Amino acid sequence: MGFFKLEKNGTTVKTEITAGFTTFLTMMYIVPVNAIIMSKTGMPMEALITATALITIFSTVLNGLWANTPIAMSVGMGLNAYFTFGLVLGMKVPWQTALGVVFISGILFLILSFTKFRVWIMASVPADLRRAISAGIGAFIAFIGLKSMGMVIANPAVLVGVGNFKSPSVLLGVLGLILVFAFYSWRIKGAFILAVLLTSIIAWITGIAPYPTEFLSMPASISPIFLQLDITSALTLSLLPVIITFLITDLFDSLGTLAGVGYRAGLFTDDGKELQKTLEVDAAATVGGSLLGLSTTTSFIESAAGVEEGGRTGLTAVATGLFFILTLFMMPLFKAIPENAIYPVLVMVGVLMFGELSHVNFKDTATAVSTFLIVLMMPLTFSITNGLAFGLISYLLIKIIKKEYQDINMGIAFLTLVSLIVFIVQ
Repeated sequence: MGFFKLEKNGTTVKTEITAGFTTFLTMMYIVPVNAIIMSKTGMPMEALITATALITIFSTVLNGLWANTPIAMSVGMGLNAYFTFGLVLGMKVPWQTALGVVFISGILFLILSFTKFRVWIMASVPADLRRAISAGIGAFIAFIGLKSMGMVIANPAVLVGVGNFKSPSVLLGVLGLILVFAFYSWRIKGAFILAVLLTSIIAWITGIAPYPTEFLSMPASISPIFLQLDITSALTLSLLPVIITFLITDLFDSLGTLAGVGYRAGLFTDDGKELQKTLEVDAAATVGGSLLGLSTTTSFIESAAGVEEGGRTGLTAVATGLFFILTLFMMPLFKAIPENAIYPVLVMVGVLMFGELSHVNFKDTATAVSTFLIVLMMPLTFSITNGLAFGLISYLLIKIIKKEYQDINMGIAFLTLVSLIVFIVQ
């Protein structure tokens, strides 16, 4: 296995494959979760299951071979929810046009992966604002999860209210939440998929959801969503802020994940070659995913599970990707999973992302106000774009008021200008 430089990285084939299987178990949940979320747009769930498995296999194996890092990739949580609930259901953008937005943002990301733009953006946006964006997206997707479970419902008098906790479906969601919280707290490998499966089994036994009549089948065709993206309709001024949002969020998400997983394990060398190549695969996977009919593909933080098991090279990623071939044949099982067994995972992911607020410096007025608005406005306006816009504009405005011009740079000015477009074109 000289190709992966196992000896140089102090690892073995057995360790790498074991690490790959561990990563597979921790992120296997993405196949049914993403399919259920994106199917709300009207896209067929069967095709989404196959497409999600395919892009996970393709991007993860490619990263292992191209970048030689143990980083697994799949459709990103957060942006898939924004794609569905914010863009398609919220802004009434056809899913074909939304795929065009993902494609364009992916092409831009791919081009910029070969330039210093990504470094410029990361240097321009203060770390606290990047953390606020992550926390805001966490609040956004957690709200979507709670709303979809029926725990939070519309109330004309006060906008939102508590759902009907006498409903078996809502109680199933509560059980799912308890299980996912418990399993994650106990650091059980595959906590998410285990919580989903146990909640589903209880739903099947109690009759809340129909029991699957079969568990395995051949993969469904992706033809209903393959190459259905509408790029022309996505090239409008009104969707420019959305394209920028997908681009920036994917960039922050990827670099944040790679920093957390890679640098802690010493995976990236000083010249940044492996990081550069991983970002290139990340961008290429987003472009490929949009062609398959999926939202943005990104590096998965669950890769940390494999790293903790000793995974140090691309062989871990290749093993993870190959294990995902199994999910291609699990269509009946995935389709039988009730939605309220899935949405608790969304809430838990939101909790984890929200934890970024613990590192924010709230003593700085501009940071405190912009962080507050980002975190609050993303779920309240049901839009990552709007929340980001409120945060950036308020940050720049307060810095000008306080005459702290040294904290203002061209990157912040550019992103704030794009944010203003959000309100101008509405």
